[in-house]
This record gives sequence, C-alpha cells and structure tokens, in this order.
Amino acid sequence: MTVRYADFRDIAITDFDAVVVGSGFAGAVAARELAEQAALNVLIIEKRDHIAGNMYDEYDAAGILVHRYGPHIFHTNSQEVFDYLNRFSAWSAYQHRVLADWYGTYLPVPVNKSSLEIAFGDEKAARLIEKLIATFGDERKVTLNELRAQADPELAEVADFVYENVFLYYTQKQWGLTPEEVDPSVTARVPVFISRDDRYFQDTYQGMPEEGYTRLFENLLGHERITVCLETEAESVFELVFESGAEDAPLQAIRIKDEDFEGPIVYTGPLDELFLARFGRLPYRSLDFVYETYDENYHLPCGTVNYTVTEDYTRITEFKWLTGQTGSKTTIMKEYPRSYDDPATQIPYYAIIDDDNDARYERYRRLTDALPNFYPLGRLAQYRYFNMDKVVVDALAASRRIMFRLDHPDAPDDIDAETGATPAVS
Repeated sequence: MTVRYADFRDIAITDFDAVVVGSGFAGAVAARELAEQAALNVLIIEKRDHIAGNMYDEYDAAGILVHRYGPHIFHTNSQEVFDYLNRFSAWSAYQHRVLADWYGTYLPVPVNKSSLEIAFGDEKAARLIEKLIATFGDERKVTLNELRAQADPELAEVADFVYENVFLYYTQKQWGLTPEEVDPSVTARVPVFISRDDRYFQDTYQGMPEEGYTRLFENLLGHERITVCLETEAESVFELVFESGAEDAPLQAIRIKDEDFEGPIVYTGPLDELFLARFGRLPYRSLDFVYETYDENYHLPCGTVNYTVTEDYTRITEFKWLTGQTGSKTTIMKEYPRSYDDPATQIPYYAIIDDDNDARYERYRRLTDALPNFYPLGRLAQYRYFNMDKVVVDALAASRRIMFRLDHPDAPDDIDAETGATPAVS
C-alpha cells in the first residue's frame, strides 16, 4: 500500500486517534504499531517535504542513490529489530569498512593489527602485536586507557599514536573543540582491535535496504490507518495550554484545530523548539554536505574515508560502495561539521551533552510531565544520540506502553506500563 498524504488544512482532527510528530524511525515505527496493533487512526505531522527523517535517500542527477543527511549503515545485534525491519525491506549483505587518511596513507579504523603494520612497519608492529596479545589476549578490543595503564612504554606509544593521528584532530573538527576541551572520558573509550577484522561494526546483522531507506519508510508508513501531512510544523499547529502563566508551568493540554487532543501524542522533534526556546536553545553540532560526481567507477578505496590529520572536512562517503550500484559515474559526499546557529536553515545532528545542557533539557521535559498523553521519543525529543536500532527498540517499547495505557486508563502511575507489573513492596 502506498503512503496516504493529505494537506493539514484539509484534515479533521476528530478523524484521528493519535498524532505523531516526525516520520523518522521513532515516529514511523510508533505510527505503524499504533495503526496496526491498536487499530488507531494515526496522523503524522512532518515539517520536511518528505518522509524518513534523516534516513531519507534519493537519486541524484547522475543516477546515484545518495543519503541526503549523512551516511546511514544498518547494524544491530537485536533479533527483534532485524526481524521487524525485514517486514518492510530486503537487505543487502554490506559490511562497512572505514579507512583513515594518514597524510596520504590509508589506515583501517578502528586501529587493528593491519593498521599497526602500516604505521610502525612490519618488524616493530610484530613486536607490538605480540605484546598486545600477551597482555590482553588475541581477538580483543582494548581502549587507550587500558593501553596507557600498562608499564610497557611501547604500549603507551600505541595509545599515543592512535590519540594523535586518529582521534584528536577528527574530534576537534567534529565538536569544534580545542585539544584541552576534548573530554578525557571520550578519549578513554577509543578502541584498538587486536584483530585483523577490518569491519567498522561487528554486529550480527549488518546491511543496507536493497531499494533504499526511503522505500523502506514508504512500506513502513503504507497503512490505511496512517495519514501523513508534510511541510507541517508542530509548533505552528499545536496550541499549548499551560496550567498557569508561570514560566515553568506544566502543560495542561495540547489543542489542535481548536480541539483538545486527548489521544496519544508521540513527539520526536526537539523539545526546545516545541516550547519556542523559552529557556534558551539546546545546543547541537550541525553538518554541511558537499557532493561531487566523477566520471569513474570508484573514487575511494572503500565506503568511507576519515580525514583525521588533514582537511577541514571530517570524512568522505562514496555511496556506490554502500548501495552496490554499478555504472561509469560515482558520487561522493564531504562532511563539514558546523555550529548549530539557525534552526530555520540548519539541522541539529549531535546533541552536546554536559551537565548544564542536561539540566536545561530536563527543564523542558518537566513541562510535559503532567500531560499523560504526551510521549517524547527519539534522539531529538530525548536529547541523546541513538543508533537507529536503539530508536526502533525504543519506539516498539513506547508503542506497547501507549497501548497498555489505552487499555488500562485507571492503572496506577507506578505500574510498569509495558509489562503490567507493579513494584515490589519492601
């Protein structure tokens, strides 16, 4: 079934049992579950002129299927997620590989045995690998902190090399930081693989949707009970009703087309935008993309090359590696990290997590606590970075909670809304 589209001006809100804001994975999965499992008529409000959120892909002028909002590679260890998405797309067996451009020499990343041989030469690398295996075991993943904790200075040398040549400059570009501002806790997690497995992900299930992500979302949203209104901003069509005029007064209701909407509202956008940034904007990092097409089969040696010591951009992606397309032309995309300054023209990609920003987010979230039919869901509404499989898991769980609440409206607030269990009495 094809997606049902409508102009928001033409719909009657009384025809719908649930409203979902956003059509990325969080919103689309929730909408499908509520329509299919609970037989609710679901209205999706989408601010862009297309579905699929940041997963959206389309064919460019050269006939190459490109991801318009950065590369997305599906990977998960969750059988539930894989089985669920398998309903809406067949999958290619793509395994993502990434190289770092180290002053014109390519190193596999995460750094592994092959990377060490390229960086240190075969003889020294053999000695380093022997020490790594003796210390940690073979086929292991270790962190820079673990390496630096060892007494052997050569293991510390490996950690320093990875930090300076793979991590530091890339992170500075990505987050707009000076070396002194780079969080040591992030550095501590940077891995070295004592392995020759050069895949970027080691998850059980990996691949790309055979017909692209947009087609997957068309299949996901192609349900008779789902209607999508594009180019519709929630903050423009929601009338927020607060308990009082106080700045921190909680929401009492959300009115849509002059009606108090009492059905579930799944909100996947930025909470600060819904409340018109009354406490100040939540900070993000954004990205600019530059596309280039070449008259050649391939321009890069793999799907993604990270520029960890040179260039203003962080990485280049070549989409034909990801999609398996063939032909005499190829398209690449360069990523330039930017500060997020203008919500009207920029896209928030990465939440900047720290104590102050978390506190500001919580202030926004508390405005919704008193509204029992409001469900913030996904990376923007929850101000976190999630992989797509995590978003799908959370959307499935949220849908089950919503359906439980619809079936048990008088259940106590402390009941587990997904399982129906009550807390143990101590």
